[in-house]
Amino acid sequence: MSAPNETSASTTTPGAGATIANDMVVSFHYRLAEVLADGTHSAWQEQSHGGEPLLYLHGFHNVVVGLEKALTGKQVGAAISITLKPEEAYGPRQPDAVQRVPLKHLQLPGKQKPQRGGMAVVQTNKGARKVVILKLGKFNADVDFNHPLAGRTLYYEIEVISVRAATADEIAHGHAHGAGGHHH
Repeated sequence: MSAPNETSASTTTPGAGATIANDMVVSFHYRLAEVLADGTHSAWQEQSHGGEPLLYLHGFHNVVVGLEKALTGKQVGAAISITLKPEEAYGPRQPDAVQRVPLKHLQLPGKQKPQRGGMAVVQTNKGARKVVILKLGKFNADVDFNHPLAGRTLYYEIEVISVRAATADEIAHGHAHGAGGHHH
C-alpha cells in the first residue's frame, strides 16, 4: 500500500502527448476502496472498469482535491495508486449534517419506499442534496447530509485514458461535455 499522499511509480505511454493541467479534459478509469483501521483495504466500493471512464475538467474541482493534485502533470497511460485522508477526499464528517425532515420532502428513485440506509434527495436552499436515511418515523426521517464517504480514508487506483484541451464552452461552464461528461 502507498503511504498517505504519495503516488506509486507512474508509467506513461511513449508519445502520449498532452500533460494534465488546468483547462484540460481528462478521462480515467478508477477503483475505489476504503482504508480500514488496520491499514488494509475494503473490497472495491466503486469502479469504472467495464464501463465508461470518468471524464472531468481539470482545475475546476470536478473530482476530489487529492485526486486532482495527484493527476496534475500526468499523461495518457499514467497509472497511480493513492491514499487520501478525509480532508483530501470528501471531507470530515459534520455532526450537524444529520437533520430531521418531513417524509413528504424525501424524493426517492422510482416507486421505492423510504428505508433505513437508503438514499433519497431533499431540496434545500442550495439545491437538491443526496441524503442517507438514518431513522424513519411515522411523519419524519432523520437523514444524513454528509457525503457517504465523508470522514473516510480512501484508496484509489487510477489509469489515465485520455487528455485533451477543453473547449471554450467547457471552460465557461466549468465541466467537461460529451460522453462521460455533462450533457446540456
